[in-house]
Amino acid sequence: MNVKQIMKKLTLEQKCALLSGKDVFKTRDFKRAGIPSAWLSDGPHGLRKQAGPSDHLGLNPSEKATCFPTAATAACSWDVALGEEIGNALGEEAAAQGVNVVLGPGLNMKRNPLCGRNFEYFSEDPFLAGKLAAAYIRGIQKNGIGACPKHFAVNNQETRRMASDSIVDERTLREIYLTGFEIAVKEGRPKTIMTSYNQINGEYANENKHLLQEILRADWGYQGMAVTDWGCSNDHALGVKMGSALEMPAPGLDSARELLEAVTSGKITEKDVDARVEELLEMVFSTNEAFGKKTGCVNYKKHHDLAQKAAARSLTLLKNEDQILPIKKGTKVALIGDFASVPRYQGAGSSVVNVTRLDNLLDCMKKSELNLIGFAKGFDRSGKKNEGLENEAVRLAEKAELVVLCLGLDEMQESEGLDRANMKMKQNQISLLKKINRINDNLAVVLFAGSAVETSWRKSCKGLLYAGLGGQAGAGAVMDVLTGKVNPGGKLAETWPEHYEDAPSVRHFAGRGHTVEYREGLYIGYRYYQKAKVKTAFPFGYGLSYTTFAYSDLKADKEKVTFCIKNTGTCDGSEIAQLYISRPGKEAFAPVRELKGFARVDLKAGESREVTIHLDDKAFRYWNVKTNRWETEGGAYTIYVGSNSENHPLSAVIEIEGSGAPAPYTGKRLKHYEKGIVQNVPDEEFAALLGYPIPENKSGINQNMTIGELNHGRSPMGWLIWLAVTCMLNRSKRKGQPDLNLLFIYNMPLRAIAKMTNGMVSMGMVDGMVLELKGFWLIGILKIGIEFLKNRYLNKAMEKRIGK
Repeated sequence: MNVKQIMKKLTLEQKCALLSGKDVFKTRDFKRAGIPSAWLSDGPHGLRKQAGPSDHLGLNPSEKATCFPTAATAACSWDVALGEEIGNALGEEAAAQGVNVVLGPGLNMKRNPLCGRNFEYFSEDPFLAGKLAAAYIRGIQKNGIGACPKHFAVNNQETRRMASDSIVDERTLREIYLTGFEIAVKEGRPKTIMTSYNQINGEYANENKHLLQEILRADWGYQGMAVTDWGCSNDHALGVKMGSALEMPAPGLDSARELLEAVTSGKITEKDVDARVEELLEMVFSTNEAFGKKTGCVNYKKHHDLAQKAAARSLTLLKNEDQILPIKKGTKVALIGDFASVPRYQGAGSSVVNVTRLDNLLDCMKKSELNLIGFAKGFDRSGKKNEGLENEAVRLAEKAELVVLCLGLDEMQESEGLDRANMKMKQNQISLLKKINRINDNLAVVLFAGSAVETSWRKSCKGLLYAGLGGQAGAGAVMDVLTGKVNPGGKLAETWPEHYEDAPSVRHFAGRGHTVEYREGLYIGYRYYQKAKVKTAFPFGYGLSYTTFAYSDLKADKEKVTFCIKNTGTCDGSEIAQLYISRPGKEAFAPVRELKGFARVDLKAGESREVTIHLDDKAFRYWNVKTNRWETEGGAYTIYVGSNSENHPLSAVIEIEGSGAPAPYTGKRLKHYEKGIVQNVPDEEFAALLGYPIPENKSGINQNMTIGELNHGRSPMGWLIWLAVTCMLNRSKRKGQPDLNLLFIYNMPLRAIAKMTNGMVSMGMVDGMVLELKGFWLIGILKIGIEFLKNRYLNKAMEKRIGK
């Protein structure tokens, strides 16, 4: 399809109208010009195409699709080939359902364990996240469908996610928060990319010149389309100028008029509009071609089997005292825990999948060769104390040779729209664990959670199997590992601290103010715990097996590293070899070591294999803030190879020639960063790292004021709205079920009302709301009314013109 020829048929008004959504998930169509709608659908771990009325958060039913393990779980597989398989299945289902773009994968960094959306993200490490995301993208796009990695960028919390400003220094931005996206863009070549809600150093991501033009397009050579997260657009015209094409979901024609006025005033040019329309139409036409190729039915049985394979390769064995696992055939087993019968297999929010089928551990164990003597619910998953349930479980445990206890986080603890209150498990679950341990210490815990939890209770169990959120077939995978049919080979893709208070960003995460200060700099996850010498519960990359492995014969140079792995145990297994590199750290402070390569190797008992890991352009680089480019420090680098970030039996030193750049921090006192002691970085040191004064942390009464801040306005009407929303939200929390619409509304800025109401509300009406909140009650209400009538009249007139 010749896009340029089609564009010649369009008026400027029509082109401007194309750059905003038709409804919640579809782009505008102009049939007379031969332009169809494109459907964008959530789907980082399973497609969510809503069959009826569409909504952003997935409250209405969607068409059935395969639910794969969430990114946080699949990342524990460290399996790039598996990621591409999952992506290919997602793309097949998308093509079959007429979906042009799959909105995923999500690859934001796990800056803090309490981010409510961590279950949707791969890792705390950008290299691992980027490699896995690129694999998903390649798999999805094999089918002609577009992938859409998200959320670009520095989007690491749910609290005030639509109206927060991430204050981060340039080196940390480049090395930690953008490297994953760089790998995904360069190696995956996605057709689209989604911009994030937040500001980055004072500029919204969707209109950020540094992010969208200087880095994404100029540095990385990206040529695809950028789309806003749903309701994230702040200044649509500026977004178009900086490189963002599609404003979603459905702002109505007020958005098109904003672009027309911007062209007339000279704020943007028609050339800017044309560039964005070309990107949009290239996406629409290239992905539409996929639908004719997928006329057959999807093999959902095959995809369910793949989901089980993915879950099995992601299961991570964290403790196996006295080799309690695998469980021998015929063992009298008591299965306890609400999660065994009602599985937690995905997180809450826009990623929720309506599954094709759903396995649970209770049914799987009934069909196994174990002697299941009974099941007890054991606890109320919302945390309410129930002695009757506990006593029933204890009585059952007394009769068993071995107890399998299913624990986890409930739906309220992990959801889009809110961050976790703490890293702890519900106390009633821990209480039950300890009671059972006192009467039967032959106890294995299966843990269902999409992110790290505190595990001081782990001394009360002999076995601990981390199942994550394993998707619709996760229970079958757990059963296979418990019985030894599958040898667990997963390894943690994030560090599990002993206590939340140990986290590097503990004092600067999800604050109530406007700015979020990334004072810890480079030191997130294992980079911090190693540098500051803080003991962890389980280090990054940790995971046990039913067999053992030996490493030997390391050879290393600046291009590749080779070594040998041998399965020294008695059963087949899978080892994830990890390669870390330590920089000299003389020119610029640095973590102790950083992940720069990995390989998953399947070995039969007694088998050995030579493994080669190639080093790419990211192996020895660092971002120099003085030269404003990637540089290489000259000197001796240490290569470490081993089973996790703390265990590396092999090491070698190689000499690397430097790029001769000046030291970036000469004359700056950065002692906390040099030592990695970053929980309490003083203001003056953080300002020195930033290179400018720390921005003031305050919000005003303006278009970006959130609904949750209306109590700070001067309007009785605003106070009543705030009180009503707050009371309803608190009521839903007490029930243990997150009301996602309320959460979204509470953190939504006023401008988003105009972006998400399909043309019913205009930005002029939002200006009236701001006047009312500032105390100009009558003037504000009058302006809202006038702008409402004006918007209806202008919409009807414009619909007639662009429809011609």
